[in-house]
Amino acid sequence: MRKEQHHKGWNEIKTNDSWAIFKIMGEFVNGFEKMSEIGPCVSIFGSARTKPGEDYYELTVKIAKSIAAAGYGVITGGGPGIMEAGNKGANLAGGTSVGLNIDLPFEQHDNPFIDSDKSLDFDYFFVRKVMFVKYSQGFVVMPGGFGTLDELFEAITLIQTNKIQKFPIILVGCDFWCGLTDWIKDTMIKAGNISPTDLDLIKVVETEDEVVEIIDAFYKGRTLSPNF
Repeated sequence: MRKEQHHKGWNEIKTNDSWAIFKIMGEFVNGFEKMSEIGPCVSIFGSARTKPGEDYYELTVKIAKSIAAAGYGVITGGGPGIMEAGNKGANLAGGTSVGLNIDLPFEQHDNPFIDSDKSLDFDYFFVRKVMFVKYSQGFVVMPGGFGTLDELFEAITLIQTNKIQKFPIILVGCDFWCGLTDWIKDTMIKAGNISPTDLDLIKVVETEDEVVEIIDAFYKGRTLSPNF
């Protein structure tokens, strides 16, 4: 009897999974249609827990303003903290401000600095991550948590495996990031698990001017287009 009940529950799960394909497809179609109209953008990642007035929040505002002034839109995860700071900077500079919001039970909510017609909502992290990677001309990675590291290492992996075109990945704040990059160099590379060239596109910087200089230098003479 237990075995039959177990199989019945498993079949119900399989049916629900099959119907979920249509919801996933809908998120991809909606995301592709809206994002393809926006133009070249730079994504800014970082902690949702960083508060206004804190150093990295205010630095993110400056970075986003500089990015917008250089002619790029700014994409964030749409929530509070560093995401809010990114959208705020773009908004203050009169630039394109995009928010890719994820439905979470506690932490996530739309910030007020996203353009009203450029706020997208997602149920699936993996769909949202595709939008970041496909429509970003670069990643600016501020101090953050697991989600920030997830975005960072997914981008590195996709570039390393030639699944997407190369684009700049900029880590802001040596105090936060240099321990990680030193470990990668001293441990992963020495172990032979990655090649030294895998880190060529990762730059660690401190200021908003450095961020824009790296992005502009990378795209000098290149065509701006989606990454796959």
